Amino acid sequence: MLTKASWGVLRADRELLVLPIVSAITSAVVAATFLVPAWFTIDETSTVDAFGNTTTQMNPTALTYVLGALFYFVSAFLVIFFNAALVAGANQRFDGEDPTLGSALGAAASRIGLIVQWSLVSATVSMVIRQIQERGGLLGRLVGGVIGFAWSVVTFLVLPMIVVEGVGVGEALRRSKDAVRSTWGENVIGQGGIGLVGVVAAIPALLLGVSGALLFQTSAVLGVAMIGVAVVGMLAVTIVMAALSGVYQTALYRYAVALPVPSYDSATLAAAFAPKR
Repeated sequence: MLTKASWGVLRADRELLVLPIVSAITSAVVAATFLVPAWFTIDETSTVDAFGNTTTQMNPTALTYVLGALFYFVSAFLVIFFNAALVAGANQRFDGEDPTLGSALGAAASRIGLIVQWSLVSATVSMVIRQIQERGGLLGRLVGGVIGFAWSVVTFLVLPMIVVEGVGVGEALRRSKDAVRSTWGENVIGQGGIGLVGVVAAIPALLLGVSGALLFQTSAVLGVAMIGVAVVGMLAVTIVMAALSGVYQTALYRYAVALPVPSYDSATLAAAFAPKR
């Protein structure tokens, strides 16, 4: 099972779990750095109708959009950079090395220029897809969903190729598309095994949180305590799933380019994507 094999890599290199934590913390800091100033750039206009009712409109300015775009890019860069470090650490383990937090971050930092380029491309495509979904109604959401899924499949191996091989973004896009197509078939659908495990693992925390909310009226202390434990549990699941996804992505990359993937079953890797019937 892919999840079990990926977990085996994480157990050997638990320091890799720190990367999603640092990514979340830095993303929160960046959000505060950009969104708080952006709030003060919004133009607030108040109008009074004939009945004396006041209506306030919040209109974004050009500076608001500039700060929003910068925030979107920087956030994408941080997520991709720490994912790159995860990929680097997992690849070092697959090569028989003993990765450390420093070696993983160092490997990602050595590809910083390429990661910036990929962040620009990825953030731009994501913004376009988001605009399609938000402005196109139901049809837009459907079309945007299809485009987003196709993009995620086509680019699935881009980051490992950038990190491990140091190829350019254009070449990585082309090779990722060709590798996915030649390895798993023309039209593919993801099995989503790791994602499903994450959903199942989150259920106890979710149930605990709901129970805490229901008990809050009866016992505020107990309710808050249960909700707090549920939040911690959800965060733990999110961190582990993010780390597992990075290991999983690296394993599939190595399989696609015919590199050894210790502890993984070839048949399971071959079924990571299933041909569409």
